[in-house]
This record gives sequence, C-alpha cells and structure tokens, in this order.
Amino acid sequence: MNIKRLIVGPLQTNCYIVSDGKKEAFIIDPGDEAGKIKKTIKDEGLNVKFIINTHSHIDHIKADYGLGLPVYIHKLDALALEDPESNLSSIFLGSFTPCKPKKILQDKDTIKAGDLGMEIMHTPGHSPGGICIKIDSVVFTGDTLFKDGIGRTDLPGGSYKELLSSIKDKLLCLDDEVKIYPGHGEASTIGRERVNFEHA
Repeated sequence: MNIKRLIVGPLQTNCYIVSDGKKEAFIIDPGDEAGKIKKTIKDEGLNVKFIINTHSHIDHIKADYGLGLPVYIHKLDALALEDPESNLSSIFLGSFTPCKPKKILQDKDTIKAGDLGMEIMHTPGHSPGGICIKIDSVVFTGDTLFKDGIGRTDLPGGSYKELLSSIKDKLLCLDDEVKIYPGHGEASTIGRERVNFEHA
C-alpha cells in the first residue's frame, strides 16, 4: 500500500490518495484544490476508482465534484452533502457544487480498490455519519481522532458523548502499533493516543 498525503485548502485538510502495488487507487477526503489532486494522480500514473468522504463537512468534500469520481459516504451524512448548514459551507469556505453519493456506507462494510481491502468503521461524534477506514494496520480517522487530540463536537450534529464512545469502543481497542492518519495534522499511533486519552 502506498499513501500519498496532500494538504489542501485554507483549513489544511489531509487528503489521502491510497494505492496498491498495481496503481489502483482511491481518494479519502478531497477537501479542496481539485487541480492539485488531479496533477498528483496523473504524475503517479494512478487509476483512481472512487472517493470516500469520512464525513460531510465542507473542508473534506469541496473537491468531490471537480474530480468527477463516484463518492462514497456513510448513510447518516449523505444528505448533508447538499445541505449548506449541515456541511458547514454556509459558515466556511463559501459555496461549492455538491455531489450526490454513488454508494452509501454502513458500519462494517468491506470495500476493495484493486488489491486493497478496507473495513468501514462508523465513528459518530464529530458528525452523525463520521467514519474511519481500516486497511490492515492503518486507520484513516478523519476528524474523529488526531495526534494529541480528538474531533470537535460543537458543530451541527456533533456529540461529545458519542465521540468518546466511538474512540474507546472502535479505535483504542486496536493494537498499539496501528498507525492513524487523521483528517488534519500529523500521523500517530493507537498506542500513543491511548496514553493521551487515558491521561486527558
């Protein structure tokens, strides 16, 4: 597996382009700068199959339309893709062209992109349909869990209680060496974040 991180947009969102050894790929959270993402895809010679949005906030979905790829999102955030208040485009980053999702995701769904198999983990709290994406010993955590921090819960649909439950029940039960790639900031490990969480 090859993971290419692009930091996009004014909110410095991590957009990940994930590929297997045969150049089959998918994109996680293309939050802005579709041209920059397209150039990387071309330069790397990738065959990108689809986009997965970890949640529906504007800084994670703004470039969906510009990439022209099928969009996958959890069912509880699907309607928010086209709702300016729910996706926060009425507050941040201005208007954009929304996409209708091609595939609705649910907890424990399994998806393939080339030789990559992934499991969808529903982790509500930052948003009702927030998800993490697990591939072997790597988890893309969106805005659920960060290096040295957790997602905010003061936005529409947020729940501090649900977020804590998601982190404890879905993420911190994973092995210490599992690497996390969050929606903002640097990568970390479950072991590091478990220690941080227990001492918070």
